[in-house]
Amino acid sequence: MQKIEHIGIAVKDIDAADLLYTNLLGVPPYKREIVESEKVVTSFFRVGASKIELLCSLDPNGVITKFVEKKGEGIHHIAYAVVDIEAEMKRMEADGFKLLNEKPKQGADNKLVCFIHPKTAGGVLVELCQERP
Repeated sequence: MQKIEHIGIAVKDIDAADLLYTNLLGVPPYKREIVESEKVVTSFFRVGASKIELLCSLDPNGVITKFVEKKGEGIHHIAYAVVDIEAEMKRMEADGFKLLNEKPKQGADNKLVCFIHPKTAGGVLVELCQERP
């Protein structure tokens, strides 16, 4: 793993969250994107070498909706940048981590992604991210 790529934060209202984080961080988001496979709209902020990703559900029965209903708005996942996501997935699986994806899938911000189940990662939902060429 190279670095923390971003911290994902689940929100109820993407517009209100954009305003809040713009004021909090002192910079506007650099990108907003819909990720159809996850049924979310994302908004990204740069903070030094790191990023914050806001996630808002587009589906009333979606994963982010259920997360917010159960736990409230807040940190949803931590994403780590990797050079070779498939090799990293094999390594993680061999080390006993449960992958939530069999293969990498298209994520936001031009990334291939895979998630690791929180029950095998100390209670934290972990996302592996590889930059797409």
